[in-house]
Amino acid sequence: MILGIGTDLCNIDRIAGVLERHGARFRNRVFTEVEQARAERRADVAGTYAKRWAAKEACSKALGTGLRMGISWRDMAVSNLASGQPVMHLTGWAADRLAAMTPPGHLAIVHVTLTDDHPWAQAFVVIEARALA
Repeated sequence: MILGIGTDLCNIDRIAGVLERHGARFRNRVFTEVEQARAERRADVAGTYAKRWAAKEACSKALGTGLRMGISWRDMAVSNLASGQPVMHLTGWAADRLAAMTPPGHLAIVHVTLTDDHPWAQAFVVIEARALA
């Protein structure tokens, strides 16, 4: 069953401007070390950050909270499998919220997809509850 769906559209040029103005302060407030390391290795640094920003916004919407109620940007993190597929990891309050919304006898799975076409980055997040066997 679907527990939540979220989407976000982010302007890459806007994120590039924020990175230029606020640098490490912005990166450290919003992104985990793993996310920063991946973004800084990419040719399109701002685009990589923008996709992850959009994923965090989409995830917070799928959790039904938006960025309020104690959720932190760094409670939601995107990494990639060896295949390149993005994976969302939840910790802290985001993980607590996911556990609270997951029905007994079910496993919550957070699906995420990212795309960009300059100047836009977009993310979709679907939270699924799968019955345990």
